[in-house]
Amino acid sequence: MENNKNTIRRVVMTGMMAALLAVMSQMQIPLPTGVPVTLQTFAVALCGYLLGPAMGTLAVGVYLALGAVGVPVFAVFSGGFGAFIGMTGGFLWGFLPMAFLCGLGVRAGKKYIALLLGTAGLAVCHLAGVFQFWLVSGMSFPVSFLTASAPYIIKDVVSLVLAYFAAIGIAASLKKAGLGDIA
Repeated sequence: MENNKNTIRRVVMTGMMAALLAVMSQMQIPLPTGVPVTLQTFAVALCGYLLGPAMGTLAVGVYLALGAVGVPVFAVFSGGFGAFIGMTGGFLWGFLPMAFLCGLGVRAGKKYIALLLGTAGLAVCHLAGVFQFWLVSGMSFPVSFLTASAPYIIKDVVSLVLAYFAAIGIAASLKKAGLGDIA
């Protein structure tokens, strides 16, 4: 019976985190570069840090699958498979390894490892984003980096750190409420 409760709890938390990611994707400031400032990075890191590598990546995968079939969960209430092949699609693909690495980091049990692996995940996400932006936009790779990544790096690193501490606080609150470990 306890195992069944844990499974239900994990499924519910995965769905809730996918929904939170969808909501945070709408909180955005559009920029002329075509890459809006959003809270997606915070939410993706929170998924990994709170749910661990498997369930955190699954929550991001659910979000991406919803968007792929046309549910308007991506920034600016967009959706559809075209988002994955557009200028900012690389960032969407990059969310999966980012969530996974954040989850692996928190499993290590040491703050510096969690933040280091989260930063590595963020770097993979930005690299994927810049690479696809470069392919689709026709700009040079350095200009693509300066357009699609550089202006967001500080905000994304701060988001990553805040997500780590938010996840620690949320996990402690859930444990105190008798809901046990999530990840």
